[in-house]
Amino acid sequence: MTPTVTIETEAPVAARPKVGFVSLGCPKNLVDSEVMMGLLHHNGAELTPRAEDAEIIVINTCSFINSAKQESVNTILEMVQHKRQFGGKAQRIVVAGCLVERYRDEIQKNIPEVDAVVGTGELEAILAAAGLTPSGHANNNSPFNILPQGTPEATIHTHAISMSQTDGEVAQLESNSMQQAGQNLIDRAPSAVSQHSRPLADPEHDREIAPQLRIVQSLAETGTTHGDEPLNHAGDHIVHTNPGSNTNLGAPGIDSDAWVSTASQPSRPEGDARERTGRFSRESWDGATAALPEYLYNDATPRILTTPRASAYIKIAEGCDHPCSFCIIPQLRGKFRSRRMSSIIAEAENLIKQGVREITLIGQDTTCYGEDLGFTDGLATLLDALAVLPGLRWLRFLYTYPNKVTTRLLETMAKHDTISKYLDVPLQHASASVLKTMKRGGNAQIFLDLIAKARRIVPGIVIRTSFIVGFPGETEADYKELEAFITAAKIDWLGVFTYSDEEGAKAFDLPDETKVPNRTIQTRRRKLMKLQQKISTKSKAEWVGREIDLLVEGESEETELLWEGRTSLHAPEIDGKVFINDFGPHETLVPGTFYRAEITESHDYDVVARILE
Repeated sequence: MTPTVTIETEAPVAARPKVGFVSLGCPKNLVDSEVMMGLLHHNGAELTPRAEDAEIIVINTCSFINSAKQESVNTILEMVQHKRQFGGKAQRIVVAGCLVERYRDEIQKNIPEVDAVVGTGELEAILAAAGLTPSGHANNNSPFNILPQGTPEATIHTHAISMSQTDGEVAQLESNSMQQAGQNLIDRAPSAVSQHSRPLADPEHDREIAPQLRIVQSLAETGTTHGDEPLNHAGDHIVHTNPGSNTNLGAPGIDSDAWVSTASQPSRPEGDARERTGRFSRESWDGATAALPEYLYNDATPRILTTPRASAYIKIAEGCDHPCSFCIIPQLRGKFRSRRMSSIIAEAENLIKQGVREITLIGQDTTCYGEDLGFTDGLATLLDALAVLPGLRWLRFLYTYPNKVTTRLLETMAKHDTISKYLDVPLQHASASVLKTMKRGGNAQIFLDLIAKARRIVPGIVIRTSFIVGFPGETEADYKELEAFITAAKIDWLGVFTYSDEEGAKAFDLPDETKVPNRTIQTRRRKLMKLQQKISTKSKAEWVGREIDLLVEGESEETELLWEGRTSLHAPEIDGKVFINDFGPHETLVPGTFYRAEITESHDYDVVARILE
């Protein structure tokens, strides 16, 4: 059952309300924001990048750790200041995402200016929050008067892109389109999403646009390539069945009167077993509902892209069944559920037709993909299918689980030039005792063997991982073991998180005497990052002289004298940068275009390149 969204009645607003979005947290949350934006736009709403112009502001929150919760609360309070009673234009504040799953009832009780909440399992409810119905007409019982979908003002004009066109030709097509669009905010216009609370300077008014709202470089829509489902299909609710039941695993049937369809498929046996032991229980959470999220978007779900023009994420699965004792994501996101492979391929084909050249696959654990659909090595099978799509330059996947990185997966990476030689595998620790308490398993030697195997099968592969310091019971000896592992492993990209004690996680209930003092936690993190800085500095020095394919992203945020780009060995947003100080034969560069370049100098985490061609 999907929890009911409660909406309070207020004074009506003008037709086609302007909606602004704030998207906090990870790329998985960003995709949810893109889906909600797509649903709203396809049903009559207008998107704006300016909080001061928005009549409805949606904050898609993160609640993974304490700092994320605090950022979410601070952002909500900041956006509340744009409400009409405080002198702004906003008539409605909608809070969505993980914070809602954790504190659904508490949010509106403690912040009464919030008018509606939308959980991670009910993205289609964003329409009710805005007073829209799936047909695109205003809800007769709603305080809003919305223009129907199909009016000239609500049309996005997309452009078919031939697979034979060069990236430069595609960029020129995009540029011409924007010039023709003029003042039309819908046709290739700025959308209204911030991924990481970055304010944007407004050169016209010499000030910052409202915090947490930034103009993005691309606005596109994806729909369906099949033609057998409505374009504004809001997604599926996955109802898990018992293994062995007679379940049709074909494409879910769509009831003509239903806005969201229900699809049945088996769950992973591990998930069923852990559910029986209370892994997904929310009983200790005041203000949360008992119902777990079941939602999963598909290729026919409207979606507004907010990533740079050439890049896009595809969420291939939702939820998580793992028992990690520090983590509450299973309670926030529900049981693991995979999208149909045909739906993922259709979405990828659609994105490529619209100029996307880099696709990054995401999920809570991408290496579990397809296990609930009966696949063995489902991720490798999916990669084989996607890697050969015409027009795709780079294909990457994030968030793997170490004991599920199989030989076949690595061999699949090695055999396709389009698959980035990039393995994101969060290890969390290297001490066997800490990993056991974390309920993850493994040890330093197992992980060193995995890294050596990956480097042997996939020449030139880069490894990204993350660790948690200060987990309850972590001794100085445990920390030293982690330190020694990092020295030996020579990880390319590494992040270190400080342990966050989260109510609902098993580690929260560990004895107080096992909890590591915060000062010790912070000291350990600083020491590890200093160690990694030395490793990275030496590693990046070896890049000098390499010729690379470089995806140019635009002017540097640090100085207008430099531009920035990424190689296939850099994931969006999270890794170091490639600064460009020499355009070579070009007078200017086109963001979203690939160039051949040479690395000319290196720094701790970043490198500098000159364009060759």
